[in-house]
This record gives sequence, structure tokens and C-alpha cells, in this order.
Amino acid sequence: MNSSRRQFLARTAAGAAVIAGGTTFTTSQAVAGPKHVTALTNVTVIDVATGRRDRNQTVLIGGDRIIGVGRHLPVPRGAVELDFTGKFVIPGLADMHVHSIGDERVSPPLYLANGVTTVREMAGTNPALYDWRDRIENGTLLGPRMVVASNIIDGDPTLWDPNLIQVIVVGDEPSARAAVRRVKAEGADFVKVYSRLSPPSYAAILDEARKTGLTVHGHGPDQLTSQQVSNAGQRSIEHIHSLGLAVSTWEVEVRRMIADITVKPGDYNSWFRQLHPIEWFAANTFSRARAADVFGTLRRNRTRVTPTLTMHSVLDRPDYATLDPALAKYLSADAVFTYDYALETLYKANRPAEEIARQHEMWAWRQRFVRELFAYDVPILAGTDTGTPYSVPGFALHDELELLVGAGATTRQALYAATVEPARFLGLRDDLGSVEPRKVADLVVLDADPLQDIRNTRRIHTVITRGRVISPTARQRLLADVEAAVKEPPTAATIPAGGCC
Repeated sequence: MNSSRRQFLARTAAGAAVIAGGTTFTTSQAVAGPKHVTALTNVTVIDVATGRRDRNQTVLIGGDRIIGVGRHLPVPRGAVELDFTGKFVIPGLADMHVHSIGDERVSPPLYLANGVTTVREMAGTNPALYDWRDRIENGTLLGPRMVVASNIIDGDPTLWDPNLIQVIVVGDEPSARAAVRRVKAEGADFVKVYSRLSPPSYAAILDEARKTGLTVHGHGPDQLTSQQVSNAGQRSIEHIHSLGLAVSTWEVEVRRMIADITVKPGDYNSWFRQLHPIEWFAANTFSRARAADVFGTLRRNRTRVTPTLTMHSVLDRPDYATLDPALAKYLSADAVFTYDYALETLYKANRPAEEIARQHEMWAWRQRFVRELFAYDVPILAGTDTGTPYSVPGFALHDELELLVGAGATTRQALYAATVEPARFLGLRDDLGSVEPRKVADLVVLDADPLQDIRNTRRIHTVITRGRVISPTARQRLLADVEAAVKEPPTAATIPAGGCC
């Protein structure tokens, strides 16, 4: 049982089950009486695991839990009834790779307004993130469930300028172990590893994490193969960079090219541009035999992959990256400035025409690569790398779902990657990921069927987070409050824009 589940259970009170008139109640709910029950009636329940649509259902919610689901289930007297005829209910969505921006008035409400009730924060670069997580859990801040990473732990020299992103730099086994103990003390839910870690440092991080009860997620370090990372026990691999390098017919040559990469501290652009021709070579020497071997290892070890196509679409085609005018009102001027700066200095700088053309082709290849991951049944997590130019918290997840389907996933597979698989990955399958009795009432009510068209996940009517109903009016108020907040001066606890790529 991983740290996320332990902490979730420690923060969540669940009473014993009592059966009353065919409906499941917790003890506290039964004592409190039906006035605390909310009934969603005449709704179609989507079973994401099977793709089944159960029509004309009643979903009963008591406190923060679902207490009953059934066709024409009797509504307890005094319950608040919400008639959702013609609407569809799915489990709350999870964005499994985010970098929140702004203060508590920005990212948390944007996630909820978009039906995102769980996020995995991929860099604990600001103590405010741990504060948000804990306040959301104890009910004093409205926001999605947050699982928060450590600071990024990278090798020496690191790719990142500390003025851009806070990084813990380790160069040997003792410093690597000390880094894990440090982030454990700081309150991290898991360890985030990065691209330039040496094999000895990486091995020490995995070993020390096991000893301290933390799991390890993050990038596949350049000097290790994806199979080595999976077999070592890293629980997720973020992005497609390292995976794409692992499935070449000429893997030995690819590894030699990677070993020749040299970077100065903080020179991310140099690393990015040196990696590009190696990715290009690997993509053009793709081996189905190697893919079957590598993907089989990931599948057996249950190593999740978070493709973050939303991020790759920007990095591969920075010339086409634009801010959606309809969403610009939810970003502060500082966030937009940071996005502009990152795009110009990290991704557009120093590129000849041939490199630009090849990057565009790499985008098409990454989509085919994701289709192969689904075909080999590699467990996939939907994540956006929100913080990438010009992603907007919450809205970006719907972009990611569309990109997954565009790459070849079925609508059910895309939804699965944002509901069922995250619940299993976080050790919360008994609490999240489906619309069933005893599960936490994290739900999204949609105006149209998402299994028919994945774009229908954007057609949000109502969001329910831990039993709290966010009506259409309340949802619009959340968005309006964000629009007003981003026009105000930043607070001391403001988290700047920026992803981990």
C-alpha cells in the first residue's frame, strides 16, 4: 500500500455500513438522517471499466460517499433531489501530471470547474502546495485531491537554472539518500526523479525511498534504459522522451549517442537540442520486436506511462503554440509572460529549418507511439504537464483526452486513463474511479455521452467533489472568481507558471 493511500485513509473518516431499505449508509449518515442525502435521479451512469451505460439510475450521496446506485432507487424523504434526465455521470477526472500556477484562488477552482477532482502535482517547488493539499483534505480549502511530489531531484550538472525551477542536485550516493530523507521530512507524497541522474545516484534514491516508505515517479534518466527503470521499481515514466529511445533496432548506437550528451548547469535548451537528433534516429529505426519486449516489461511491472501529449504538441511544434483567446482570461499577465519567455528561450531558440521540420514529424511519430502503447496494453495515465506554454489548469485535461483519442485510443480507454487507472495507481481503487456505493462522491455530470464523443467531457453541467455539489451557477461563479483573481497583484504564496519540461 503506497504512501498516497495511507495518507488518504488517515485523512478520511469512514463509518461502518448500515443497510436501510436497500440503500447503503455509513453509521454517521444513518444517525444524521436523510436530510443530509442528495439524490441524482434519472441519470445515465457510465461504467468506465466496461463501457456500459446504465440508464435511468438514481445515485444517492450521503456525506462524502455514494450510498446507493440503482434503477429507480427510492429517494429518502427529505433528501435533496436533482433531476438529471438526459444527462450522464462519470467518476471525477484526474490530471496525473500538473504544475499548478497562481495562488489558491486560481488552480484549485479551475481544476474543479473542469471536473478534475484529483491531481498529481509533479514538483513540490513551493511549500504552498503542501499547504493546499492539507487544507483541501481537512475541508478548509475547496479544491481537488492533491498528491504532491518532492522537489525535482536531478543529477549534477542539472538541466535547470535555479532561477526558473527549484531543483535538488545530487552527484553521488550519499547526497542522493540525503535528498530522499529531506523530501520525506518536507512532506512529499512521493519522490520525483529527473533526466540527468547518474545510475549510482538513481539506485540510491530508489533504495532510500523504499526504506522511507515513498514511491518514485518521474522521468526516465538518460543513462538508464526504460526496462532498467521499470525493473528498479519506478512506478511511472513521464513523457515519451526516454521511452522512444528504448525501442530502436539500433539501441546500442542510441545508448552511445545519449552517453555523448554534455550539458552545462542550467542549459536545458542545449540538452533539448542534443536529444532531438537522437530521438529522430530512434523514431526512424523503430523496432516492433524491441517495442514488444519493452512494453511487455512495463505491463508486467505495472509501470504506468503518462504520455503528456499536450506538452509534446507544444515542444514539437512551438511555432504553432498559441493561447486560446477564450481561456486567456484565466491566466495572469505574469503567467503569460513566463510562457512566452519559456517558448522563445527553451524551445524556439537556435533551431535551423531542418530541425523545425523534423520536430513536426516527431509530433506525428509520438501519436503513433501512443497508439502502440495502448495496443500493447501498457497502463496509461492521463496527464497534461500543465505549466507548459499555454496550458490552463483543468481545461488542459480535456485537450489531453482529445489528443489520446486522436492518437488511437478509444473514448473508453481515454476516460479509463483519467479515472480508473489513476485510482489504482494511487492505491485508492476502493474509494475512487467508479460510480458505486461506498466510493467517495467525486462525480462529473455531463450534458452528453463521453463514450460517443470524447469532446463531451467539456460539456460539464455539475461537479460533485467529496459529496459537495457544484451547480452550474456555482461553477460559473468559480470561473468568474478566477478571472477576477488573475487581474489582482500576485500574493506572497503565488506559484509561478512552469512545467518540468
